[in-house]
This record gives sequence, structure tokens and C-alpha cells, in this order.
Amino acid sequence: MELDMKYFEEMEAKIPHGKVRTRFAPSPTGYMHVGNLRTALYTWLIARHAGGTFILRIEDTDQGRLVEGATDVIYRTLTECKLDHDEGPDVGGPVAPYIQSERRDTYGKYAKLLIQKGHAYYCFCEKTESEEDSGEFNRAADPCRDLPLEQAEARVAAGEPYVIRQKIPQEGSTTFHDAIFGDITVENKTLDDQVLIKRDGMPTYNFANVVDDHLMGITHVVRGSEYLSSAPKYNLLYQGFGWEIPTYVHCSPVMRDAQNKMSKRHGDPSYEDLKAQGYLTEAILNYVALLGWSPRGELAEQEIFDLKGLVDAFDLGGVSKSPAIFDIDKLTHFNALYLRAMTPEQFLAVAEPYIKQGCKNCDPALIAPLLQARCEKLTEIPEKVDFFDQLPDYDIGLFNNKKSKCNPDVAQEMLSAAVTVLGAVHTWNEWNIKEVLSGLAEGIDVKLATLMWPVRIAAAGKAVTPGGAVEICHILGQEETIRRLKIGLEKLKG
Repeated sequence: MELDMKYFEEMEAKIPHGKVRTRFAPSPTGYMHVGNLRTALYTWLIARHAGGTFILRIEDTDQGRLVEGATDVIYRTLTECKLDHDEGPDVGGPVAPYIQSERRDTYGKYAKLLIQKGHAYYCFCEKTESEEDSGEFNRAADPCRDLPLEQAEARVAAGEPYVIRQKIPQEGSTTFHDAIFGDITVENKTLDDQVLIKRDGMPTYNFANVVDDHLMGITHVVRGSEYLSSAPKYNLLYQGFGWEIPTYVHCSPVMRDAQNKMSKRHGDPSYEDLKAQGYLTEAILNYVALLGWSPRGELAEQEIFDLKGLVDAFDLGGVSKSPAIFDIDKLTHFNALYLRAMTPEQFLAVAEPYIKQGCKNCDPALIAPLLQARCEKLTEIPEKVDFFDQLPDYDIGLFNNKKSKCNPDVAQEMLSAAVTVLGAVHTWNEWNIKEVLSGLAEGIDVKLATLMWPVRIAAAGKAVTPGGAVEICHILGQEETIRRLKIGLEKLKG
């Protein structure tokens, strides 16, 4: 079976050279878990740090696992995270197409080229799909490995079902280099003749990504350390074709704890889950960058990095071999720092939907300044502000506060006096409210806190509030403030 070598020459001629080229190659099988997001981020950072090219490739060879809408999740996540790609299915590029199922003919041709070079073979043995997909196969028991090529091609021409397997050398060893783990040597006898092309003509992940990485000129391959065991077989594929081997970057897993990897099955959050839980994209990215990477040199103690800062600081020497443990409390701390660092306008923009969720009838612009220094996650906001809409039912025990020297009896006296002076305020603003309450406290010879505590409790019906008595009364308005203070008095008298 003669191959058209001109086709392969044309494919080689298309490959871009001279720059760092990285790719994020997710499978559209559901959602963007934290490990996937970290891979995308590190891959993007390697390219941007070197002034190179970042490519998005969709790996959809495992048709049985595809989830509708999952590709949209990939695009949406990368866009929100500002991990812009230079080439991909939506923007095109010199080595299109960038969706593996659209490159199906390519893999078949390269598998046949590998057969011709003596590094693969047709296998006609009956094997289950799972064995084909996982590559679990006892090489010694396969009679097809040593079939003469003419005989195998005749059986293919006759329509007999087959897979194409990699022909691993039976002797010697294979050494590969990883940027994180260094040189690793594996005995070839421990490697299986993995399937390259399945019976349905689709390539396996292990074959498709090697062919695509070469044809797309990928210089750095970033993936999880679970693929270290496959790296010798990738090397043998590159060597079989006579191709240059890219830089491997295998990242250790992100763990839920010391024993368990993060997984959706166990309820661990995806990027979208974290967004829904009130975390900012910038804080998530900053924290995820530090899951397995540490800045070096004069930046060694720094934790807060925006994307530009990460591009400048990122280098592979800072990537750790050790697994990283995902700590939600640490992420919450990062998120709080990011919320505090926003301008008032930026904070209002992100907080407004959550303020409106808890308080339909108030002005978010008045409430946001009270929240910025007092919330760690955006999802905390509705519960913090719901009292503005409706006074909750509360117990008079809330009026007890040792520090403010307040109890229900003192509170009754304070509220009675406050209703009178607040009712007389002509222009309802924070300055005037504070002035009359300060004057009242001075006039009846009590500490300001002794007056402010019961006013705030009666106005909000909660022990913990964003803002103090003055801010809350101002936002509620004069009429509603007086109404609530009178309700407090009735409770205390009752």
C-alpha cells in the first residue's frame, strides 16, 4: 500500500517554527475543574512569558464522553479568565483545524506511515473497547505483531476489522526528560503495545495528541503527572516518526487533602462552582497559580499577582514536584484581599446583583460602601443586607451588650429619646443624624456607644450589620427608621 509522501511533506511545511508554542487541549466532557484551569493558566503563562503563541485545541476523540454545551464552558471560562488564545477553532490559524474529530483522516494517514516505518502494526485480535481505550494488552500474546505487512494489508483490504497498535521495542529502555521531574528511564518490556487507531477509525488520545502536537509545532506540552507513565510511549512515537521531542511539563495533582485528589464526584468545586460561591475570577486565578508554583528571587514572599505580574514572574523552575492541597479558606482570604483592593466603583459593579438579591428596594450605591471592608465572598451579601427590605423578627436579648453598657431597660430609655430627636431632623443625611445622636448622648450623659447600640439593633433587627447605626438609619430613611425604633420600644415594653 503506497503512501503519498507529498502529503506528509506539505504537512511538515505548514508547521510554524521559531517561537514558543503551547496548547491547552481540553476534552469537552463537562466542566472546568481546578486542575484543568491550572493547566490552562500555566500553558498560557509559558507562552506569554516567552512572547510565544497560545493555542486552544479541542480533543473530542472520545465521542462517548462528550457533553453537550461543554465546549461553551471552555470558551466562556478562558474568556472570563482573560486567557486569550492566538489560534483555535473559533479564530483559525496556520495549522487548522483545531478540533480533533475534524482531523480524523490525518491520524489514519500518520498511523499508516508509522506502520511503514516499522513502529506500528495492524491488529485483528478480538479485544473489548475498554482494553482498546486503556491500552491494557499482553504484547507477548499478540500474533498480529509479527504478521508480514503484505498479509496484514490484504486482510484490511478484505474488510476485516482492525486496530492499529504501537510496536514497542521488546529490548532496552527509553529515557525521557521532564522539565519538573528531570530524566526518567523505563524498561521497554514494561510498556504495552498501545492502541493508536480504534476500530471505528478514531485515534486514541495518546496517538492524536502526539500527532497534533508535532503538526502544530508545539514546543512545550503541559499536562498532569498522571501522564508520566505514558511519556516513554510518546517518546517512542516521536522517535519512530523522526520528530523533535517537545519539552514535557508534568504537573503534580491538585488534592482535596493529603490522600485524595479533587474530583467532581466528591463535590469538589469547578471554576464555575467557585464563581457561583461568590469568588472573583481574579482571586481564583491568583490562588490557582500558586497551587504547585512559587515565585522565586525577590518575589519569593509575594502572594498577590495580577495576570501581568504572573506573566513576568512565571518560570518552570518554580513548579513543584509535590502535590498541592486546595485550601478553600486560603482562597477565601485571597478573595477578601481582592474585594478590599477594588475601587468603590469596581466593587459596586460586582456587588450590585447580590445587593439587589437581598434588598429589592434599596440603593446599591448607598449600601456597597458599607460592605466592601466587611465581606469575604460576594454570596455573603444578600444575607447581610436583607434587613433593609424587611425588619426581621428578633429577640430583645440582642439589646444586651456589656461593652456598650446596654440592656433592655437602658435600651428602652435610649430608644424613647432617640425617636424624639430623630423625628425632629429636617434634612436626613449622615451628618445630621450623627450630630443629633451625639448631642443626645452628651445631653443625657451616656457614652455614645450606649445610645448607638440599641438604635442599630432596633433599626436592623440583627446583632451583626454592615455599617453602624448612623449609616443604617440614613439608608432606611427617616420614616422607616422612626417606625422601626418604635417597634423596638414596643418589644421592650411588652
